[in-house]
Amino acid sequence: MGSSYYQFCPVAKAMELLDERWTLLIVRELMEGTEHFNELRRGVPRMSPTLLSKRLQQLMRAGVVERRPKDRQVRYVLTPAGQELRPVVEALSIWGIRWIGELGDEDLDPKLLLWDMHRRIDHDAVPEGRTVVRFMFSDVATRTREWWLVITAAEADVCDLDPGFEVAVTVSASLRHMVEIWRGDLGWSDALRSGALAVQGPEPLRRAVPDWFTLPPFAAVPRPA
Repeated sequence: MGSSYYQFCPVAKAMELLDERWTLLIVRELMEGTEHFNELRRGVPRMSPTLLSKRLQQLMRAGVVERRPKDRQVRYVLTPAGQELRPVVEALSIWGIRWIGELGDEDLDPKLLLWDMHRRIDHDAVPEGRTVVRFMFSDVATRTREWWLVITAAEADVCDLDPGFEVAVTVSASLRHMVEIWRGDLGWSDALRSGALAVQGPEPLRRAVPDWFTLPPFAAVPRPA
């Protein structure tokens, strides 16, 4: 647990655990189905492994997370107490997208964007076999400018190095515009019409790309005028 507020109020007692830096983001990742330590690291890429391990230990001691070894691997899963936090995290997500709309340049992370996109793929909509989508972000450093999603019937992988497979389509945009599309701030069609986004590849695939991804639930949240 974190520092005490020395109050009997249940909000204060809950926040002694939950307002520690990164804690609720770890819970968010576990709610998204992430179970393994290295996968959690990809969901919170700017968190050190040491701090991630410490926070997991705190959540386990609090009865929010359970550690389950299996076949030389360790899974981290939410307990019933952890699952009860789902409406809390969802409410924060809705409130944040509605009222905290401004994004600084430091908030834009291609690694986090592609990680979130890879777990929201509609595999039924993607062509059979292997489909590779290359993303090119014009406004980031050269070493993080190109990314690949390798999609098969059952899974998807995020690559920051060319995997060597034939590319089906290339999506070119600034990282900011791609994040805005993913957050629901900018429509895919509007981005294409304005030139903020370009898709290269065979026409049937170019038209189909938006249907390959399911936007996060918060993307549909109405914004204030």
